[in-house]
Amino acid sequence: MSTSPSPSAPRSAQSVYAALADWARTDGLVWIYLFKAIAAALLALGIAMKLDLPQPRTAMTTVFIVMQPQSGSVFAKSFYRLCGTFVGLVVMLALIGLFAQQPELFIVATALWVGICTAGAARNRNFRSYGFVLAGYTAALIGIPASQHPDGAFLSATTRVCEISLGVLASGFVSAVVFPQYTAALLRTTVRRRFSAFVDYVSAALAGRIDRSQIEATNARFVADVVGLEASRSTAVFESHDARMRSGRLARLNTEFMTASTRFHALHQLMNRLRTEGSMATVDALEPYFREIAPLFVKAGEPVLTASDAAHVAQQLADYRATLPKRVRETRAALEAAATPDHAARLLDFDTATELFYRFVHEMTEYAQTYASLAVDTHAREKWLERYVPKTNLIAAGVAGARAAIVMTLLGAFWIATAWPSGTNLVLNAAATCALASASPQPARMASQMAVGTALASLVGMLVTFGVFPHIDGFAMLCVALAPALAFGVFLTTRPKYMGVGMGYCIFLCFLAGPDNLVQYNPSGYINDALALVASMIVSAAAFAVFLPPSTPWLRRRLLADLRRAAVHACRSRLAGLRNRFESGTRDLVFQLNALAGKDESQRRDSLRWLFATLEVGNAALDLRHELATLPAQPQYAAGTAWRAAIDAALQAVSVLFDRPAAARYERALAATDAAIAASARVLQGLFHADGAHDAATPPREERHQLQRIQSHLHFIRTALIDPQSPLAAQAADAAGKQGVRHAS
Repeated sequence: MSTSPSPSAPRSAQSVYAALADWARTDGLVWIYLFKAIAAALLALGIAMKLDLPQPRTAMTTVFIVMQPQSGSVFAKSFYRLCGTFVGLVVMLALIGLFAQQPELFIVATALWVGICTAGAARNRNFRSYGFVLAGYTAALIGIPASQHPDGAFLSATTRVCEISLGVLASGFVSAVVFPQYTAALLRTTVRRRFSAFVDYVSAALAGRIDRSQIEATNARFVADVVGLEASRSTAVFESHDARMRSGRLARLNTEFMTASTRFHALHQLMNRLRTEGSMATVDALEPYFREIAPLFVKAGEPVLTASDAAHVAQQLADYRATLPKRVRETRAALEAAATPDHAARLLDFDTATELFYRFVHEMTEYAQTYASLAVDTHAREKWLERYVPKTNLIAAGVAGARAAIVMTLLGAFWIATAWPSGTNLVLNAAATCALASASPQPARMASQMAVGTALASLVGMLVTFGVFPHIDGFAMLCVALAPALAFGVFLTTRPKYMGVGMGYCIFLCFLAGPDNLVQYNPSGYINDALALVASMIVSAAAFAVFLPPSTPWLRRRLLADLRRAAVHACRSRLAGLRNRFESGTRDLVFQLNALAGKDESQRRDSLRWLFATLEVGNAALDLRHELATLPAQPQYAAGTAWRAAIDAALQAVSVLFDRPAAARYERALAATDAAIAASARVLQGLFHADGAHDAATPPREERHQLQRIQSHLHFIRTALIDPQSPLAAQAADAAGKQGVRHAS
């Protein structure tokens, strides 16, 4: 009797394959990274011992400092570590030459240098920040031990640089050769996912299928994507020639995404305000245009995801944009023909909404074209000079630097006063902890976790050094003894909750238990070094918690003030490159605010509300100033005319309001905006010229359209000011309590 194969067998094989594939994408990557980190550390240790370098453990320690899951991150971090190391070397040799005989002055000078570097690390982003950290830490790492023997300072410094360079090279080699994980692949996934998510968001918002909470969550994710894409782009250029060839387009893509998302949010908010105010005639006239957008984002009925398919979307958007002006004029003529009591207000609302809509379609077309250009190696859109410009509060950066300098000075004074043999480790590791933890959103927690990891490493290191090393022989057995101890720490670094513990464990297990060519079994010295390391981190954590801690409300207030001040710059600063600085700076500040907020949703919502208000008013002010700067060189448009002075006064009043919100300033800003709208309306109607003579003639069509755009930007600023969902609503409520509720005209 024959038997047929069970149908469950193929399904079982498929389920096993699916489970293995899922494991390979998740936990499998963790185990690969764990293997690579240990292999790189042992490789660096073996080569350093073979070259008879005095402290091979420094090379092994360097591996755990620079190792990252993606190869590009390793290369970038290694590059900046080498740069920081050489800068620190030069500075420390100079300080030793100047203050070799004055230990007090040497400690103070070193503390000042470390403070400057820590402030630079807080001021910069990504691995450039790490370069500043290493410039300070290397100076302390080389200089403080060398200061005990100034005659051998140069030899000590050069050998230490060789050990660090060896660790860097070993990390880069293993990361590039053994199961490489490229940042460029992650970058492609991020770009594709963000384009798809933004298209879905636009379609859902225009169809009315999204509420306020979803809008906030989506925009918070977009902010993180913008910052993350810039970080990935800056590291991907170290990986391959292809990534470098597309770097300019990726920077342009990030900028165009910010501009398109800002424009769309402004349009969506304006439509919501019109619905709230009951301006249904205007809404009904605009709705048909919005329903036409979603079909433009598909190809053959399927959503467009890849760069090669984005060219189809870009062409559809370009063709649609070409037909818009004529259609909008026809719709406006129909609205104009309907004589109603709110005729002027309805036309102004319509002009403002259609101007925003047209700009959104234009900017979305540019975004799609840049995305499509990524499908080819070279493209004209690569020539893009504007880059993401991060924004950091100078006071916060200065406080981070001052904190590091004070901690190092106090511990240096303690070392000099007590002559503790392990005082060098106490001082230099305090410098390292302050610098590394200052880049974390919660530095006190990070320093505390590193202290826990270091204490754990001290116990494990003691077992390995005094219980295992005396019973083994040869490098192979040394690797067998070290690998399990190191694997535990590397595994901890892959868990975000315990990353600080894992970092402290790995780095300082190498520092304490990493063998040198001449192994010394000195239990008292080991215990002293371990106590010094843990004490330095505890003091650093205490300094972060007590001395102007970054998590306190003062820093949040400073960052919110910087966010509002972006609107002030939009109203006042020089226009060249201002929009890019405005767009990137606001999002960078909100990213920092969200990191400070942690899981506090009320603070996150408040940050996003201020972001929306700043983006709306700031972009409208930039558009307004651009239109004013490109007016024809005619007397009626000169800067000294009454209507231009009214607009300047409105921008000044709005900037003063965002600088320091208050009810009186809100009233002045709203009144000045009303006056500017009225003045621009009179010019648009041709009721007066620069010399004061009245004339019924209207300007040519191009000039008339430009004046309409100016009036639309002013009107949008006004609607943003009176928006009840704006954080300025508190000032509006105070003003309304005194003078009555205002309504949109």
